[in-house]
Amino acid sequence: MTDNVTPPPRLTVESRPAAGRARAPRAAAKATPKAKPRRRFQLFGGVLRTLFVVAVAGTLAGGVAAYGVYRQIEADLPDYRWLADYSPPQMSRIYASDSRLMAELAAERRVFVPIEAIPRQLQQAFISAEDQNFETHFGVDPTAVARAVVTNVENYLGGRRMLGASTITQQVAKNMLVGADRTILRKVREALLAIRLENALPKARILEIYLNEIFLGAQAYGVAAAAQAYFDKALDELTLSEMAFLAALPKAPNNYNPLRFPEQARIRRDWVLGRMLADGAITQEQHDAARAEPIQVRPTRRPEVVPVGQHFTEEVRRELLSRFGADRTQGGGLVVRTSLDPELQAATETALRTHLLDYDRRRGGWRGPVTNIAHGPTEWLPALEATPRPPGMERSWRHAVVLEVAEREARLGWFERAQPRAPAEPRTGRLFLDELSWARPVIAATGGQPPRLGPAPRRMSDVLNPGDVVMVELEEARPAQGRTPARPERLGLRQAPEVEGAVVALDPNTGRVLAMAGGWSFERSWFNRATQAMRQPGSSFKPFVFLPALEAGIPPNQRYLDAEIEVPTGAGVWRPGNADGRVMGYMSMRRALELSRNLATVRVAQEVGIDRVAEVASRFGVIENMPHFLAMSLGAGETTVLRQAAAYASFVNGGRRVEPSFIDSVQDARGRVLWRTQARECVGCEAGPESGPPQLSDNRRAIVDPIAAYQITSILQGAVQRGTGGRAATGLNRPIAGKTGTTNDFQDAWFVGYTPDIVIAVWVGHDEPRTLRRAGEPGNDVGGGRLAAPIFRDVLAAALGDSPPVPFRAPPGVALVRLQHDTGQTILEAFRPGTENAARDPTEVSGIGAGAAERVDSGLGGLY
Repeated sequence: MTDNVTPPPRLTVESRPAAGRARAPRAAAKATPKAKPRRRFQLFGGVLRTLFVVAVAGTLAGGVAAYGVYRQIEADLPDYRWLADYSPPQMSRIYASDSRLMAELAAERRVFVPIEAIPRQLQQAFISAEDQNFETHFGVDPTAVARAVVTNVENYLGGRRMLGASTITQQVAKNMLVGADRTILRKVREALLAIRLENALPKARILEIYLNEIFLGAQAYGVAAAAQAYFDKALDELTLSEMAFLAALPKAPNNYNPLRFPEQARIRRDWVLGRMLADGAITQEQHDAARAEPIQVRPTRRPEVVPVGQHFTEEVRRELLSRFGADRTQGGGLVVRTSLDPELQAATETALRTHLLDYDRRRGGWRGPVTNIAHGPTEWLPALEATPRPPGMERSWRHAVVLEVAEREARLGWFERAQPRAPAEPRTGRLFLDELSWARPVIAATGGQPPRLGPAPRRMSDVLNPGDVVMVELEEARPAQGRTPARPERLGLRQAPEVEGAVVALDPNTGRVLAMAGGWSFERSWFNRATQAMRQPGSSFKPFVFLPALEAGIPPNQRYLDAEIEVPTGAGVWRPGNADGRVMGYMSMRRALELSRNLATVRVAQEVGIDRVAEVASRFGVIENMPHFLAMSLGAGETTVLRQAAAYASFVNGGRRVEPSFIDSVQDARGRVLWRTQARECVGCEAGPESGPPQLSDNRRAIVDPIAAYQITSILQGAVQRGTGGRAATGLNRPIAGKTGTTNDFQDAWFVGYTPDIVIAVWVGHDEPRTLRRAGEPGNDVGGGRLAAPIFRDVLAAALGDSPPVPFRAPPGVALVRLQHDTGQTILEAFRPGTENAARDPTEVSGIGAGAAERVDSGLGGLY
């Protein structure tokens, strides 16, 4: 039976079971463990969501933190707005009146050049080398940054040096604002500042700062200084090859120094030329020609400087420091125009040194050698090279060592150098006894007597010994002339004098100081005896005693007694005397000043009153606060050479106060006038040619009426023609006025004189006041007329040259009357109107408050 059972039918793919039965397997499937993969997917998705949330939160937190850091960095950023007016420290220059350079004042050698004066091709060379996208980026160059990142990854993996991507603007920010420390924070600050600089300054200004501030080696900051340092050229003289070389230096100036590394310098220069070609800044022809040009370095030569006037220059420097401060004086790029006349300055220094040396020869004696060194054949040259050059030695002198000493001559050795750094070349010469009669020993002062000189040397060993180092001057050979035999080349023994001196020459109309010598040698002493030394003026002060008498109407022919006088003082009785110890009786006021008679001067001071003398001294600026003692009338106060020159200038310019000046004008680096000495108002100077001539006002203060000033000038002309100042006019044949001065014990010698065009004041003396006279010598050999007047004469001759004589101009209203001088000569005397016959009997002279002077005052309508 079992064989007949029929099996159930199979389900095939085509079978479609009933809907109720079809849902059963799906339900069963949900209950099976096959759902595990979906739970893993859900877990993985949860992690992603968590990571996403964390990332978003981290990003937000990082953004907040970054913003906080940005705000902090921004708050600490330095102020950059001052760069709009920035000018880098640069040297100031002082020029003489003829535009020759006198000195440079600088802590660093910098030259600032406006962007307009920098050649465009040079600008492009730096742009191509340092920042190709400078014209278009906003301070930071993203393209350069991305390129630097890729390159630095490769360099890091290869162990090479990292490269930067700083733009020119970033370099300005680094150099000027944030410093050069190698940190991420500094780079961030640098980038932020660069962006702000681009918003605040034009591209041209940023490039101007960069090109003037960048260090390019050879102690040169900026392209102008570098062009001078490497090629001794101005910017507009550079070739394309030289411009490319300068643009190659910012990366590593020392590594591309063409003197030390010429091949590296050439390679770097060629690389810059290639960048310029790629940027279209130059053509292929220009590129090839510049590459073929070798780098020929011509180290700069310091500009030629006026070799004289160091005391003048130092006075200018001091005035600049007081007026503008140290920073601006030494780093402000000032252009200082001075009043110095270099030719007159050279003549002034020569005249002063010549006469000081002459005095030293006549009265100084021989003060011995500088030092003593080894003098063997192989020892003397190195020993002499190691011996410092004695200060105060003239340029034409040499310091030499005595090698051999004979009875009447000595052989000396010295050395010459063809160039400052060239090896020393030994030379020898002979010194003869017959030219050393002046080299007498000095015997010290004893018993209150001045020092005296010993006997003349009789043998060479009285003066020199082997090994002595002395100063000599090579005297050239002279051919025979007539009965004078020929003389071979020889040496002359020299020594710097102990006596000092000072000279000031100025324009009496403007006060411009044309020349000034402050001593024997600036090298020996910076102390300026013309402006800093307070000395007694002696008789050169007397014109300021006689002036108030003339102002009061006392005529120049009024007679005063030149005889002994006793003046009671708080310290006892003062008994002045004349320099020669003699008395001359009654003489005119003119003659008393011409001969510089002390006793007559005291009587004039008594009549006018010492108070009025002190007021005149203050009015002229000679002595501001003069004590009211009668002894001051003889020049017992203290003043300077410069003040004396300025005061005498008022006599010749019609009575106007003169303020001496050394500086004409001061300009900044861009040519703007910062200060000008002559602040005279000019009405119409700015008008065009169609208007009338300009009117120049004279704002100088009148300190004395022109008639009294001319009267003093007339009397001082007589002092030169017939008085103590005769040596001042020797051979000049022109009108000259002036006054000598000699102080007590012949400690100071003066001469102050003038023509219509120039005033010259001369002083001679010792820094530590002591007599100029040797024991037993007459005093008139060391007075102002003997020591100072010849110096004045030489300086005046150099100043006037071949110019025609110019007379002193008489002011309107002065009465010129011909009368007989005390010497019997007939002269033209200058009178104030109405005083031609006002001279009184000298026995009636009692005081300024009564007599002729009072009658003259009332006759002038109360003017005085």
